[in-house]
Amino acid sequence: MSNNRIPPPPQQAWLPQESPLPMPVQDLHVRHPSPRVVPTSPAMIGARRALVLGMAIVLTVFATYQVWWVLRGGGIDVLEAVLLALFVALFAWIALSFSSALVGFVLLLRRRPQPLGIDEDAPLPPLATRTALLVPTYNEDPGRVLAGVQAMHESLAASGQGDRFDFFLLSDTTRAEVQREELAAVRQLIARLGDNARIYYRRREKNTERKAGNIADWVRRFGGAYPQFLILDADSLMTGDTLVRLSAAMERQPTLALLQTLPMIVNGRTFFARMQQFAGRVYGPVVAHGIAWWHGAEGNYWGHNAMIRTAAFARHAGLPHLGGGKPFEGAVLSHDFVEAALLRRGGWGVHMAPGLSGSYEEGPPSLTDMLVRDRRWCQGNLQHGAVLPARGLHWISRLHLLVGIGHYFTAPMWAMLMLVGLAIPLQQAGFNLSQLHLDGFTPALYWRGGDPERFLWVFYFTMAILLAPKVMGCITTMLDPVLRRQCGGALRITASALLETVMAALMAPVTMYVQSRGVAEVLAGRDSGWETQRRDDGSVPLGSLVKRYAGLTLFGAFSGVLAYLVSPALAAWMAPVVLGMVLSVPINVLSASVRAGDRLRSWGWLRTPEELVPPPVMERALQLRAPPSATPLVAAASGTIAAAGAYSSMVRAEDS
Repeated sequence: MSNNRIPPPPQQAWLPQESPLPMPVQDLHVRHPSPRVVPTSPAMIGARRALVLGMAIVLTVFATYQVWWVLRGGGIDVLEAVLLALFVALFAWIALSFSSALVGFVLLLRRRPQPLGIDEDAPLPPLATRTALLVPTYNEDPGRVLAGVQAMHESLAASGQGDRFDFFLLSDTTRAEVQREELAAVRQLIARLGDNARIYYRRREKNTERKAGNIADWVRRFGGAYPQFLILDADSLMTGDTLVRLSAAMERQPTLALLQTLPMIVNGRTFFARMQQFAGRVYGPVVAHGIAWWHGAEGNYWGHNAMIRTAAFARHAGLPHLGGGKPFEGAVLSHDFVEAALLRRGGWGVHMAPGLSGSYEEGPPSLTDMLVRDRRWCQGNLQHGAVLPARGLHWISRLHLLVGIGHYFTAPMWAMLMLVGLAIPLQQAGFNLSQLHLDGFTPALYWRGGDPERFLWVFYFTMAILLAPKVMGCITTMLDPVLRRQCGGALRITASALLETVMAALMAPVTMYVQSRGVAEVLAGRDSGWETQRRDDGSVPLGSLVKRYAGLTLFGAFSGVLAYLVSPALAAWMAPVVLGMVLSVPINVLSASVRAGDRLRSWGWLRTPEELVPPPVMERALQLRAPPSATPLVAAASGTIAAAGAYSSMVRAEDS
């Protein structure tokens, strides 16, 4: 961090007149009665939840009974009891995902309408109130951020209601050179937009409470002038039409506090980024529609691309500092889940609109970048353990917090399940260090020994439940003729899904190792820090990758050699996990490769509609982001635009 800080600009030159709004800090320990049902809650929401949760419970009980039947011979010892407990917890996790996705699958097949009266085919409703669009930034590239702001500003102007929206660039930037660039970029943007500019800039001297504190500062200073606001990440984009429809939904529904969209991942160039945007585009809607259906007015919040009612947020979402010692104490890091829970505690509706298009974001360019970001989320989510006992929270809000915490404990639990599943047959086979070799030994033979058909059936059943959301996502994509063509056709969708699944399986040991280490570090009190996320370039120096993953590589190689010494059959059985560990460095290099991403793009694999038919707001942001001279990014954007034109002609010809 540089000490040569640039003083903020004169406030009157960059900001509107202040309109303060009190935002009291919430007390989590005071009784806070909350209505059991809010006006925006869907009809028969209890029955919906009973269906989804009941289905997950039935599946879990059924699978658990089968595993118990395999284990029961000769009684269940301590290791077998541990294995059974781990299986129950992990299977329940995937069973809930399956039941949610199944509901979403049915909803998409039936093409159910949007909730809360949102109709994308209807004319844009006129707005009676003003909306603030907040863009928090922390040491980000100002040109990149403001390219998105200008593209959205122009998109709102095209909607005919741009005068109802104001943009606030809320800077927490600490680097002096970036501070200078921000000031210059804002001046240039205001000059380009002229008298129609509705751009404001504020920089804080102290980054108190990070992003949550940045937003709270705006609410307390300017929130009184805006009935609703929307938070955008540095890589977020939304169309003017979508912003208008979100604001209109707030005006129509006076008890609605937050409306979360489902952002589509775009602009991915590396192999990993293209995997993410394909998965989000094909699998994501099935899952999102399902959880929106049974979450109802107790939805969750992902921190950006969501419209928020200012008065409700100010009154109920002031975040306290947490106690309880490390890792729980301090400012709330993953603030979004907690804010959603507090809004619902205050009697307001929190909803998701998964079918509303026109909401976009960018993903991390490599597996390493994702895991660095994931480490920060791990600390924030585990911190939610101090929020769980808060009084007055709706049980669905507590479930959101538990799911967020559980997401990071599943990694060490999967590792423990595999180790215990290996230790039990080794123990029964009489394994000891003085006699490593066990001729023909493989855990599969042991587990099949008691009941071969039942063991195989449980394995296939578990894999089917685990992979079913991906299959359902592919089916819904293929059944939509336009979307199927935009994603490359049925064969390319199938091949892309298989490629994504195989690569995800190879990456799983790396993710499991990093997440398990992250949980241990958080519980030991080690802070994750606050670093700027990389956006385009996924390349990481080879030396850095070797240093980061050398331990995992050596452990994988040792495990593979040891398994081979015990039995070649055991080595073959462990190969998928061992391979992922041994190849952790090459897998990371491949995931960060733009060349591999471009090659897959040329083949039409991992294709998404936004690549071939880029929305105008995204196309405009890429044009504004690009420097005057030709660069690879410009070439990629130009290729996208050209492909879009050719594709549109092809679609028109086919339709006619």
